[in-house]
Amino acid sequence: MPTINDIAKELGISKGTVSKALNHSDDISETLRKKVLETAVEMGYEKNRIRKGSAQKLCILIENMEYRTPESFGYDIVLGFKKLAIPAGWEVDVVEIPFEMQEELSYDVFMLQNEYKGAFILGLSLKDPWMKELRTSRTPAVLYDNYVRENPEVSYVGINNEEGFDLAVSYLKSLGHTAIGYIGGTIESHITQARYQAFFHAMEAHGLPASRDVTGCSSFISQCTQQHLPRILKQHVTALICGHDQLANAIITQCQDFGYRIPEDISIIGFDDAPFSPYTTPPLTTIRQDRTALGNSGYYAMISLLNHTPISTLLLRAQLILRNSAGPVRTWKLPKPLLPKSVSDR
Repeated sequence: MPTINDIAKELGISKGTVSKALNHSDDISETLRKKVLETAVEMGYEKNRIRKGSAQKLCILIENMEYRTPESFGYDIVLGFKKLAIPAGWEVDVVEIPFEMQEELSYDVFMLQNEYKGAFILGLSLKDPWMKELRTSRTPAVLYDNYVRENPEVSYVGINNEEGFDLAVSYLKSLGHTAIGYIGGTIESHITQARYQAFFHAMEAHGLPASRDVTGCSSFISQCTQQHLPRILKQHVTALICGHDQLANAIITQCQDFGYRIPEDISIIGFDDAPFSPYTTPPLTTIRQDRTALGNSGYYAMISLLNHTPISTLLLRAQLILRNSAGPVRTWKLPKPLLPKSVSDR
């Protein structure tokens, strides 16, 4: 393993200067500190983080996900990770990583200068700078709902989306539904791509027709409800599966505004079993993600990576939660809904 002396020789500076840069001393410039840290990462240097009387450090890095209150989606994921890591002697920091920060500082340099042995990363999109860096990074990372193929130091934990959509389509088919649509998030993240594909795979597996005409994807819920939903309803679907519960709740509200009764006229199924899902009107049938177990899984994957066991993917089993937003298909013609003029000719 490279030493401080090796870094000093590489840069042509003193060992003391390298030590100051690695230990956050105030009497060197930020430019030099950054150069030292980047060189240390490139050479494969690992700072000794085992100090007398102090814990080793892990971090949970978060972008685009609420986590601070019990009602937020990320709360139980963070808690599940901490419940295993802290009793095992780890210190765990939760750090928000805005896009601008990722542009200014590389992942490996951030981890080195903060003395983190590994990171559990929540909420990154495919466009984030660190997603590209994670293809070649040397510091262990576990991604929730994101996948990096090339790097044995990076693992992916999540739910089995294929299984989840198979459960949803199977249940709707048992209720008599054959015309089923899908509305989800923008195809700019691994998870939204995976759920879009899982919908088509499930429909094909159950011998049901599906085409792009009965699907819609957008990062904006308003676009899903105002543009994609009316277009899909014109295709005479009797059920919709949504990519996440927040979107499903908005779809329920918009369908009711159009004059549909849920589930008598159209059935809605969500995905995630978010904390608010039992309290929608009607309560939402959904695919459950056990968020505490996801946090546990993040820790299991992290320890495996730190022990040089290159886990690729750890997926939890999906579970269908039955409530009241999905019901038997109607066997008679639907009443004409109160759709906007552009779609009222269904």
